Amino acid sequence: MTVRVHGTCAPGFEGVRAEFERSFAERDELGAAVAATVGGELVVDLWGGDADRTGTRPWERDTLVNVYSTTKGMTSLCAHLLVDRGELDLDAPVTRYWPEFADAGKADIPVRWLLSHRAGLIAPGEPMAPGAVYDWEKVTEALAATRPWWRPGTAQGYHAVTFGFLVGEVVRRITGVSLGTFLRTEVTGPLGADVHVGTQESEHGRCADMAPPLSREAPPSSTPPSPASSRTVFGDVPKPPVTGLSDHPMAPATLALQYLPLGDVNAAAYRCAEIPAANGHATARGIAAVYAELACGRLLSSGAVERLRTCQSDGDEPDLVLRTGTSLADTWPWGLGYMLNQYGQAGPNPRAFGHGGAGGSYAFADPENGVSYAYTMNRMGAGTSGEDLRSVHLVGALYEGLRERGPVRGR
Repeated sequence: MTVRVHGTCAPGFEGVRAEFERSFAERDELGAAVAATVGGELVVDLWGGDADRTGTRPWERDTLVNVYSTTKGMTSLCAHLLVDRGELDLDAPVTRYWPEFADAGKADIPVRWLLSHRAGLIAPGEPMAPGAVYDWEKVTEALAATRPWWRPGTAQGYHAVTFGFLVGEVVRRITGVSLGTFLRTEVTGPLGADVHVGTQESEHGRCADMAPPLSREAPPSSTPPSPASSRTVFGDVPKPPVTGLSDHPMAPATLALQYLPLGDVNAAAYRCAEIPAANGHATARGIAAVYAELACGRLLSSGAVERLRTCQSDGDEPDLVLRTGTSLADTWPWGLGYMLNQYGQAGPNPRAFGHGGAGGSYAFADPENGVSYAYTMNRMGAGTSGEDLRSVHLVGALYEGLRERGPVRGR
């Protein structure tokens, strides 16, 4: 079935439209949007398909959709704004801002390790009841009381859901407002960017429903269908000096999601909650607008941009949570809250940085080429594992168009 694609592409970027149309025809796309800027100019703004599985709601220009961990890029930006203002020190202990965090041997963990997935807090110490993830105080109190799952700083392990509570609580302690409120008042509101962490009920009517891959026709659940949660086997994970993780029978990725379950991602309670690692609702245009500020040297100082994209990983160490047996996930390099472009998922510039989400959404900034990009969708794919090629093809076409304008910096 042919799906009509709406929106515009600047001259030279028609290849992005062609690849976007191909995603609907050949790559099981349901509803999606893609946006990109060059030098702050919006050169790609496309959308199409359906906002639900019944085909009764078309994807509109202002359709919001859950972008899962692509939210982490927005959350990290809030922290870096505070660093730029001199209100947050990345090398200070978390306890300077959040005294209760000192419990269970965590007094010396620096803020930097929260942003680089090295704090050993991938889950609360005990499983939390369904719905607890919507209670900010309950989750942050549980994390403050949790003993790290491995010795902090000795290994990297993706903090799939807890990342947002950990970084967000530091932001809240400094500013006196929630992460979602700070993002809205300091970033997205002034920019007019349609990005929300804690989406008001008045906006739910334009939210797309998430849908599973065609091969997994089951209702969306607390565990996104990502390779990390379905294929990770505990025996594949190397065992550095750790505490409870090495003796736990559950695979790390599964533990992280089952100890702090997200619940029904299409429900009003999920959309309203602030889960700053996982439940941002946005348009592709909105996310691209935020990354455009970073690509063009606005919003953050040049020193901050250099700092956030400095690799925090230790050589080729495997990620204890993301390790799935695929080359991408085995040794994913992290900056301070951002995925680094080691594998070219953000184009040819190895210094580009951004974040992807379970299911396939992705966004990045490429300061050297002045590019920002965002792709959002509601048909869950294989996320950031390298098996979902929808975004990869779009990014490739974007840079082909950029080359027509002149040299592209990169590999």
